[in-house]
Amino acid sequence: MLDILRRIVQEVNLAKNLEQALNIIVKRVKKVINVEVCSVFLTNENNNDSEYVLMATDGLNPEAIGKVRMSDKVGLVSLVGKRAEAINIADAEKNPRYQHFPEASEEAFHGFLGVPIIHHRKVLGVLVIQSRKIQKFSEDDETFLITVAAQLAGAIVHAEASGGISGLKQLDDEKEHESKPIHGLPGAPGVAMGTAVVIYPPADIDAIPDRHILDVEKEIKTFDTAVESVVKDIKELSERLKDVLPEEDRALFDVYLLMLNSQAISGTTRDRIREGNWAPGALRQTIQEHEQVFREMEDSYLRERADDVRDLGRRILMHLQKESHDKVDYPDNTVLVGEDISASMLAEIPREKLVGVISVRGSRTSHVAILARAMSIPTVMGATDLPVAKIDSRTIIADGYSGRVFISPSEKIINEFKRLIDEEEALSDELMELRDLPAKTQDGIEISLLVNSGLLSDITPSLQSGAEGIGLYRTEFPFMERQKFPSEEEQHSIYRQVLESFHPRPVTLRTLDVGGDKALPYFPIEEDNPFLGWRGIRITLDHPEIFLVQIRAMIRANIGLNNLKILLPMISDISELNEALGLIHQVYGELLEEGEEVVMPEIGVMIEVPSAVYQAGNLARRVDFLSIGTNDLTQYLLAVDRNNARVASLYDSLHPAVIRAILQVVESARVHGKPVSVCGEMAGDPVAALLLLAMGIDSLSMSVSSLPRVKWVIRNVTRDRARQILSEVLVIEDAKGIRKYLNQTFEDAGMGGLVRAGN
Repeated sequence: MLDILRRIVQEVNLAKNLEQALNIIVKRVKKVINVEVCSVFLTNENNNDSEYVLMATDGLNPEAIGKVRMSDKVGLVSLVGKRAEAINIADAEKNPRYQHFPEASEEAFHGFLGVPIIHHRKVLGVLVIQSRKIQKFSEDDETFLITVAAQLAGAIVHAEASGGISGLKQLDDEKEHESKPIHGLPGAPGVAMGTAVVIYPPADIDAIPDRHILDVEKEIKTFDTAVESVVKDIKELSERLKDVLPEEDRALFDVYLLMLNSQAISGTTRDRIREGNWAPGALRQTIQEHEQVFREMEDSYLRERADDVRDLGRRILMHLQKESHDKVDYPDNTVLVGEDISASMLAEIPREKLVGVISVRGSRTSHVAILARAMSIPTVMGATDLPVAKIDSRTIIADGYSGRVFISPSEKIINEFKRLIDEEEALSDELMELRDLPAKTQDGIEISLLVNSGLLSDITPSLQSGAEGIGLYRTEFPFMERQKFPSEEEQHSIYRQVLESFHPRPVTLRTLDVGGDKALPYFPIEEDNPFLGWRGIRITLDHPEIFLVQIRAMIRANIGLNNLKILLPMISDISELNEALGLIHQVYGELLEEGEEVVMPEIGVMIEVPSAVYQAGNLARRVDFLSIGTNDLTQYLLAVDRNNARVASLYDSLHPAVIRAILQVVESARVHGKPVSVCGEMAGDPVAALLLLAMGIDSLSMSVSSLPRVKWVIRNVTRDRARQILSEVLVIEDAKGIRKYLNQTFEDAGMGGLVRAGN
């Protein structure tokens, strides 16, 4: 049964559109279970009402498709949807919920099994089987149907993105329609509208998007050149292995050559190019189709040949990508789209052309989202339902406030977002007028606003923002850009530039913080659970030669400037802090012995794991300041991987546990008279910044783009009012309730433009 299910899923995933996918489902399920009828009903929402519409069937009258509709208040199908669980009835006609549809010709059917099609807790439709006999279906039938329904959910969501179920519109339907948004997670504030450019990793054939071409003959020539290069590679490989492999094993290379020159692969791909798809997209379609054929074969040897087909496709794709790598032409108003966008991908695009980013994976605290905020690029993360392969070159809208994505939006939606973008620009101009004004509340309480940084290119925008210093300089970025550990002199040069640029304002350099989701190409760390593994201070204490060189470079860079602060990441135990402080004092002593005129900088600890929260007082007693890293602190307190889109919606720094943890840290530090800053992304969230102000946080460090918004909040409130709001928040028991209350508070105060699109 598992093998059968796998084959059905493969067919559904290769379907060109939802109509084809639904037909595959009903035909295959009917055959496997050996039942008279299999049908799919989809939910259609119309204003405040919803109904279930017959969208595919094998066994009922096909002319009833799209015509049979039932209210969500009557019928067995709607009962399945209402309960969100399977309903298995021996004789449907005797059930009081039964509703008869003569146009479907279902008079002769009694046995009924319906299972909900659910995606992200929402019922999208119902998968139904029916039999002529009066019978309850078996438990195996029920579990099989539930499994199929779960696989069907994703295909339905992709289709809904292109205009809902009405008429089963496809993404290649150029007819204008009201598109339903794809829902992701807010990544970076702002609204972007432009042309989708799908970016994909090299040699990943499944990630290749469809892309329309005009010069067919040129594209065929490009494909033929790639095939010729692969033929040459295979012949050379076969020749090199002539003395190593026996002749029968080398026969595989001959099979590859036959496949390359066959109509099945090369000919079919050329045909698809002639239909208008570019070579990589046409190749993807061909390889997936042939791979499926092999995987459906009964013979195990032939099934394994599917891997050979994929390998061949990957080889051709690599040569195609070599040809096209330098030919990427980014249009004006590019919205970058991808399964998993990296910082390096972001950096490849001319900044003046990039207006937005949409990533299928990740969350607000993924590094690409942090970088996008620093660059003031509206971003949506975790858009797991985005049909990436089908949207290249289409008009797309990304709402970085709500996490919504609109594909090929209607004129009405385009005009609405144009208005919001104009209001955004007007608000940004208004906020920039605050640049040289202090972040002082209306009752005279001043709070320092600093910026997070990690690249030398960030310095100029940071200085222009009116920031009072750098609250977090991520020193791992220079490490990640190189092919080896940077030397002491290389680090010294970088740190000196940063310290000089902001002098006399303070600059907090965090020691190397790699591991987790931050890898060094020359220092790979393979772990089953990297976020709970070898990362941050744990690595540098285990490799003191790395730590000592970095501390030397930092302290030397501070000579004559004296605006350096050093921040230690991922401290979870007092012993780690004591060891790190010992190494810092060792470096300081050595530099004094060498005749360097150095001073001991202030040392701080990042509070980002629960153990540090409970030991905050002991930590504060040993250092000069505490800095709360809310990104990891939220992740560890809530047990939510912030880069996992499936659970990223549970990640919210406004969770009551996070708020109370921060309060505890502030109170513990206050006992020892030590200042507390917040350097996580929470500091740049205007509604969260209001709570941090009320708690008595001394400074906030955030991305450059967030600073004007946070400053506006602080200048338009009193500390007493902020404390009143905090007291209200502390009695709310869930993060959604807190965020809703704060957003409404901002709207009532005329500051709604800080938390949503528009002014």
